[in-house]
Amino acid sequence: MNFIIRLLITAISAFLLSKFLTGVHFESFGSTIIFAIVLGILNIFVKPILSILSLPITILTLGLFAFVINALIILLTDYFMSSMQVDGFLWALLFSILLSLVTSVFTTIFEKD
Repeated sequence: MNFIIRLLITAISAFLLSKFLTGVHFESFGSTIIFAIVLGILNIFVKPILSILSLPITILTLGLFAFVINALIILLTDYFMSSMQVDGFLWALLFSILLSLVTSVFTTIFEKD
């Protein structure tokens, strides 16, 4: 149940952000649910590999390179989805930062222990 709630929170957050950010586009709300699933799968399998490979540069930048990894995951999600479009790396970077923030806020509001 917790997984479904997080999935819906991510989908709703992505849908709302796409309405405010002109560089991120989804065809429908159903596309954002697929986006949340694909993003979750990539975060499970690809993100740890990228994090380990980029550990030296992440240490050098005091952790700020993690934002770049998140943006790359967003762009990779865009690559796998035809119903999503991100207009460039900077839009992916901004979208990933805002998605993390909005998802964190919604998660603290809606998830109870």
